Amino acid sequence: MRFLAVLLASLAAAPLSAQGPAYDLLLQGGHVIDAKNNVDAIRDVAIKDGKIAALAVGLPASAAKKTIQISGLYLTPGLVDMHVHFFWGNNTSAWKNGDLSLPPDAMSFRVGVTTMVDAGSSGWRDFPEFRRRIIDHAATRVLAFVNIVGDGMANTDDAAEQNEHDMDPAKIAELVRANPDIIVGIKTAHWQQPNFISVQKAEEAARLTHLPVMVDFGFFNNKSYEEMISHILQPGDISTHIFRMPAPLLDKNGHPAQFMLDARKRGIKFDVGHGGGSFHLPLAEPMIQQGFHPDSISTDLHISSANGPMIDILSVMSKIMALGVPLNEVIRETTANPAAEINRPELGQIAVGSIADIAVLRVDKGDFGFTDIAGGRVTGHERLGCEMTLRAGRIVYDYNGRAGVPWHGAKLPYPTQ
Repeated sequence: MRFLAVLLASLAAAPLSAQGPAYDLLLQGGHVIDAKNNVDAIRDVAIKDGKIAALAVGLPASAAKKTIQISGLYLTPGLVDMHVHFFWGNNTSAWKNGDLSLPPDAMSFRVGVTTMVDAGSSGWRDFPEFRRRIIDHAATRVLAFVNIVGDGMANTDDAAEQNEHDMDPAKIAELVRANPDIIVGIKTAHWQQPNFISVQKAEEAARLTHLPVMVDFGFFNNKSYEEMISHILQPGDISTHIFRMPAPLLDKNGHPAQFMLDARKRGIKFDVGHGGGSFHLPLAEPMIQQGFHPDSISTDLHISSANGPMIDILSVMSKIMALGVPLNEVIRETTANPAAEINRPELGQIAVGSIADIAVLRVDKGDFGFTDIAGGRVTGHERLGCEMTLRAGRIVYDYNGRAGVPWHGAKLPYPTQ
């Protein structure tokens, strides 16, 4: 009976066509992890016209123009890195500070990422330039949180980001109406003053646009983090850099603070945002091991973080796994969860009809070391690597040449003189 059920499912998923194979591409034998649709099993995935056309057991190779065997590997939705930096505008102080932005396509596909969200590099004044120069030319799907400061992000020593008079919620609302396909939220960062003016201004913009606010930790030696997440942030808002050193996340007994638990129940989201200075093992390990997992895992990608202990999103995911979060949950925190946080529920899933953004991952076994921003080290026995990435059904990264064929005797389209 089981054999018959599998056969019928295969036939239903792979209709015969007098004009040739039903699918463009078939990924065969991979372990699919799709947290949104509760799939965690061996499945074949067929792609047609850039979308998922079938998800079943035993789809025949003859049903596709091309079949790639991925047995022993994990097939997940394309990863969503919801905290990166790709644009510093015309403010040169960031360049002097060394925190240079990176080009999207050079950093995304090689680690299974198909969607990246710039976290406030541009403000309402320079977002159009960001879109014209970078977003509209990227093969990676690039979305953005727009900075509450009109001039966007510079660095923590720059006076521009401390200018409350350059925070204009009405201008942001106007910008969002003109760019609803790209802008997913409002960002406030690096606010050094002993008040929450930047957060309050961001919340005002959020009310006008119906978008979430992402808050960088900022400086909490002169104001209360508890007050911010308990009384200012609204459900759906995101606190990034959750394991940054100054955060008072633990109570006097070393347990997750009650106000953190209450904020989560209220709908506040907590994002890793590892970066070059925002991941501290003495906070991350006790929080995670006592069940307070991040809602989303992101990199805060820029040159300093990529060349530091962060490295890339797969390294951050592996680090979180080393602290005790299982693989399927880590996948959820880099696919379905961030997609929901940015109100793009169509992303972060592998379902028939959805766009075929796919990561094919391997899990290497061994002894691996992961460090935090202070040089603390934790050892893990699994490390994620990317074998292949598909963006809208097209193979954009192929680490081991699985899509290739042996060149000896093959008729390949080599150029001729």
